[in-house]
Amino acid sequence: MNSYAPKVLIMYASYGDGHYQASKALEAGFHKSGVSDVVLLDLMAEAHPLLNEMTKFVYMQSFKTMPLLYGWVYNATKDMPPDTSLLNVLNSLGMRKMQQTIFSMEPDIIIHTFPQLAMPKLLKKTGLTLPLINIVTDFDLHARWVHPDVNRYYVATEDLKKEAENRGIPAEKVFVSGIPLKPDFDSDPQPSASLPCELDPSRKTILLMAGAFGVMQGIRGICAALTDSKEHQVIAVCGRNKELYRKLQAALGHRPNFHLFGYVSEIAQLMQLSNCIVTKPGGITLSESLVSRLPIFIYRPVPGQELNNALYLESKGIASIAYDADTLITQIGALLSDEEQLAQIHKEIDHLRKPGAAELIVSDIMEQWFAPQRDPGCPVVM
Repeated sequence: MNSYAPKVLIMYASYGDGHYQASKALEAGFHKSGVSDVVLLDLMAEAHPLLNEMTKFVYMQSFKTMPLLYGWVYNATKDMPPDTSLLNVLNSLGMRKMQQTIFSMEPDIIIHTFPQLAMPKLLKKTGLTLPLINIVTDFDLHARWVHPDVNRYYVATEDLKKEAENRGIPAEKVFVSGIPLKPDFDSDPQPSASLPCELDPSRKTILLMAGAFGVMQGIRGICAALTDSKEHQVIAVCGRNKELYRKLQAALGHRPNFHLFGYVSEIAQLMQLSNCIVTKPGGITLSESLVSRLPIFIYRPVPGQELNNALYLESKGIASIAYDADTLITQIGALLSDEEQLAQIHKEIDHLRKPGAAELIVSDIMEQWFAPQRDPGCPVVM
């Protein structure tokens, strides 16, 4: 345990499940290091609950009804300078709640797993000095993450570090850590009684994840086609979408090579049981897949950060992108029958995967700001 245990405030958002999962992974990492005073804050939900629910609804609907518009807005604003009017407005949201939290909790460090950067303006307003940390939870860098007053960025890849440097972020502020994942992914997952999954060892196992809210389209047809093959078995995870679970259970529940789950926390175990994954390309799930050494199939990625995530991993030879079910099923069948290609993908994954990211980030933060020989608030000069 460190001689100085800081108070840590981790800020996230509930757009999807990834930002919260990254925050919980960091919280677990701090607890493991002996830091018990860790608070997680969903700033928009606490400061502007009605606006938060409205924007969440719009965000979720964008995947179904407005993907091209969402992607256009994302890419049009991707390289904005941090002092633009739009970013100033977005970064002002939640300032009053942040000020109340800062004065009541008196944290020693602020960590963002979502780019809601009210803190730089608040620090200037109050005259406080606190280290600000950004954990970039995608394989793509949007302007909302970038601010000159952020002290340190933790990113997934060397390529992302280079992109950050090209945006004017000093190299010493950017640390290639990987994306923080739950502790399950840092060790060999143990079998769980809550996962009654009797798999046939003679079949290749395909894990299909619809996302935390079950938003992937066309799942029933894909699962039906994949389980038509005697060579494959499918584990389908519906997240919190109870209607999707009910429909899949009714249509395919009788098939012995089809295994259905709702929302599960034992994702590491399911990935360990699988030979590949079909998923929407959120940063957390992609990182979990890489750590688990799973070839990735991405179906109809939404323009914006998810498509950019998908294109990046495709460029590395790790992911395949499909926009129709026939192409997806052909891609999966071809790869699972080609042991040489599987071995090559595993080799590419090993170049990119970053296990233990949460522990690495916590260790670096403690060393940079809270080492026993240093006063809090004084980072190491690199």
